[in-house]
Amino acid sequence: MYSKIEIKNTSIEEIIKKYPYTENFFKEQEIPIENKSQTLNEIFKNISSIEREDIVYSEDETAEKLIQYIKNMQEFLGVEDNTVKNLSILPGKDKEGYAEKYEKLTIKNGEIISIVGPTGSGKSRLLADIEWTASGDTPTGRHILINGEKADKKWRFSGGKKLVAQLSQNMNFVMDLSVEEFLHLHAESRLIENEDQVVERIIEEANRLAGEKFSPGAQITGLSGGQSRALMIADTAILSSSPIILIDEIENAGINREKALKLLVGEEKIVLMATHDPILALMGDRRIIINNGGIADIIKTSEKEKSMLKELKEIDSYLNELREDLRYGRELKRNNIFSLYDA
Repeated sequence: MYSKIEIKNTSIEEIIKKYPYTENFFKEQEIPIENKSQTLNEIFKNISSIEREDIVYSEDETAEKLIQYIKNMQEFLGVEDNTVKNLSILPGKDKEGYAEKYEKLTIKNGEIISIVGPTGSGKSRLLADIEWTASGDTPTGRHILINGEKADKKWRFSGGKKLVAQLSQNMNFVMDLSVEEFLHLHAESRLIENEDQVVERIIEEANRLAGEKFSPGAQITGLSGGQSRALMIADTAILSSSPIILIDEIENAGINREKALKLLVGEEKIVLMATHDPILALMGDRRIIINNGGIADIIKTSEKEKSMLKELKEIDSYLNELREDLRYGRELKRNNIFSLYDA
């Protein structure tokens, strides 16, 4: 963010390049910016007496108003400099009131954490605690810290500063728009620069994840479950300002799970996923074991498990090949992977 002296001595072109929405501010204040190479200071020095009559504020007042305008817009868009570097979960209690037996769980951005446990064990409750930035005020009594400090209330109550983006198991669109129109609408709401390129990239990434590709002109209400999920994952990874992504059972989405996780982590997000899939669980850096409403254990993925993951991926790849053969009416063929189990 500029100081008052800096913003008065920075070219209008540079200000607009950094904060595109400021062009509207200059128009509203009737500041003549035809020559964008000029600074605010130079404009006020060279302004004619006739033009000055249309300007409400002095140079200093305009600079102050501009700084406040930028601050308000950044806050509204949720893109101010408040990077979440890590998230910490402090222990609470399980369903029976017993204290959770860990000191503190800290998760850094770029990490994948899998959450495993039986149905009804409390996985969703943990995700809800994170989304709500719990402060001892939820049934579990857990506390959530952001960058090692008590979470600011803005994460709870500001629509433009959502801490968490959720990808639920079922994705249903209700708007009568094409894929391209929907993405442009989202990009415009975030005042994204290079909007066309961003939309193009989202569609490209979504098609890398989906089982069957879709065109930019396809209606979003006509997408399959897998295509819808792929579109929302790509959109969340690239356009969402939320630093934390919560995923519920991505294994049922009909998409390329590994590519989806790589895309999300590549955008420096913290990814937590509830899963029953051993491949996804082992793709996590660590896994949280949930039982009876509490965190029962936190396990780091071992080297032995990582070698097992390689074998599981080979099996999964073969199963995907069989699915493709089934879809396109080809005869299924036995793979030498079965030799592992023929002994």
